Amino acid sequence: MSSRIEKFGLVGVGLLAGVLVSFHFAAIADKDTPLPLPVEELRAFSEVFGRIKSDYVEPVSDKKLITEAINGMLSGLDPHSAYLDAEGFKELQVGTQGEFGGLGIEVGMEDGLVKVISPIEDTPAYEAGIKSGDLIIKLDDTLVKGLTLNDAVKRMRGKPGSSIKLTIVRKTETKPLQISVTRAVIKVKSVKSKLIEPGYAFVRITQFQEHTGENLATALTNLRKQNNGELQGLVLDLRNDPGGLLTGAVGVSAAFLPKDALVVYTEGRTEDAKMRLLASPDFYLRGNGKDDYLKALSDEFKSVPMVVLVNGGSASASEIVAGALQDHKRAVIMGTQSFGKGSVQTILPLGNNTAIKLTTARYYTPSGRSIQAKGIVPDIVVEDPATAGMDNMFRLRESDLDKHLSNGQGEDKTEAPAKATPKAQPKNKDGEDSKPEISEFGAKNDYQLNQALNVLKSARIFHGK
Repeated sequence: MSSRIEKFGLVGVGLLAGVLVSFHFAAIADKDTPLPLPVEELRAFSEVFGRIKSDYVEPVSDKKLITEAINGMLSGLDPHSAYLDAEGFKELQVGTQGEFGGLGIEVGMEDGLVKVISPIEDTPAYEAGIKSGDLIIKLDDTLVKGLTLNDAVKRMRGKPGSSIKLTIVRKTETKPLQISVTRAVIKVKSVKSKLIEPGYAFVRITQFQEHTGENLATALTNLRKQNNGELQGLVLDLRNDPGGLLTGAVGVSAAFLPKDALVVYTEGRTEDAKMRLLASPDFYLRGNGKDDYLKALSDEFKSVPMVVLVNGGSASASEIVAGALQDHKRAVIMGTQSFGKGSVQTILPLGNNTAIKLTTARYYTPSGRSIQAKGIVPDIVVEDPATAGMDNMFRLRESDLDKHLSNGQGEDKTEAPAKATPKAQPKNKDGEDSKPEISEFGAKNDYQLNQALNVLKSARIFHGK
C-alpha cells in the first residue's frame, strides 16, 4: 500500500469543550517495512498486563487495559497527542464545520487539571464570564483531578439546553467561583467586519473554519462598497482566536499576500510531514472543486496598510497568518506575544472508527522561524488595560504546558520588544482602577484597536509627506 498520506489541515490548541481539536486528517497508510519491536520492553508490558489481570482488586477487561495503555503511551509524548475513541473521532469530524454542541471553550490539561485557553466569542461560556487562564477543578460534583482531558471534555458536552456547574479557580480571586453554563449548539460566526470610520475597516476572525476564507472575501468586498472606494487602512483582529482549519489560514493569508508567496512550511521526520503551503488556490481550496473565492477580490487588499492584533489567546492558524504577514512585511503585528502552538497533529484513523492524534511536524514562518513554544512576537507590544500586567503573569501558553514539544531552534521563550504602556485608568469611587469592559465588537473603548488605528493614520501621514 502506498505510504503517501492524503491530508487536509486543521490547526488549533488542545480541545474545545464540545468540539474542536487541532490537526491534519490522514488516511492511515501501512509502512512497507515494519519497524522492529523492542522485545524486552514488550515482555515487561506483557508481565504487567498479566499481573493486573490476575491480581488487581477487581476484574478488568482486556479492552480497558489496552485502551488505557494506548492513552498513556500517547499522552506521555506531548500535550496534543491523544487517542480518540469512536465518539471522540466522530465529534472531531463534525466540529470542523463550524457548528457543534457544547460550551464554547478551548481547554488544555495542566498538572491533571483543565485550564481554559480561551472562551469562544458569542458562546455560552463567553457570555457566562469564563476567562482565559481559569482553572476548572470540578464539573458539577465530579473532581477533575484524575480525569483525562478527553473524559473532562465529554462531561462538558451534553444535550443543548442542559446546564453544567463549573467550579473555577481564578488567580485574581481569593476563593473558587461556581459558574453555571447552559449548553447549546455552537454556531460560530468566524468573520465579523465593520467600517470603524470613513476609510478604516476592522475585521475580526474568531476561528478558522471551512468557509472562513470565503466569508473574509465577502466581508472585504462589502467594506469597500460601504466606504465607496479604496480603504486607507485595515485592522485584522486575531486576538483569542484559537485556530482551526489550515486551509482557512492559507486562504486568509492569500487575501493579503502576492500570489504564490510562501505562507508556512512544516518539517517532520517523514516526507509526508514536510509541506510548503503557498498563497495559491491549489493550497487553500485543496482540490475541493469550488471556485476561487479570492479571484474577484480587489487588488487593493494586497497593499492596503494593515495592523494585525494578537495576544496570548491567538494560536496555531492565527499564528500562521500573523507570522506570514509579518515575515513578508505586509502588516504591523501589534498586541502581546501569541500562544506558541506550532506543532502539527496528524489524525491517523484506526479500526472500529477510532483514531490517534499524533504530533508529526513543526510549523515554520516563511523566514524559517519556529512557532512552537515561542509564538509570534509583536512588532509593537501594546497590552490591553483591562488585563494589563496579567497577560504574561496568568495567561497559559504552549511553553507552560507539561511535556510540551521543544521549539527545535533552542528558543522556547523570548523577550518581547519594549512595550507601549497603556494610559493610566480612571479610578472608581473606592479608589480602585476602573477597568474597561469590552464586549461590543469594535467598541470605542478597545484600547488596542484604537492604538492600531493610530498607527495606520500615522503611517498615512508619513507616507504623504
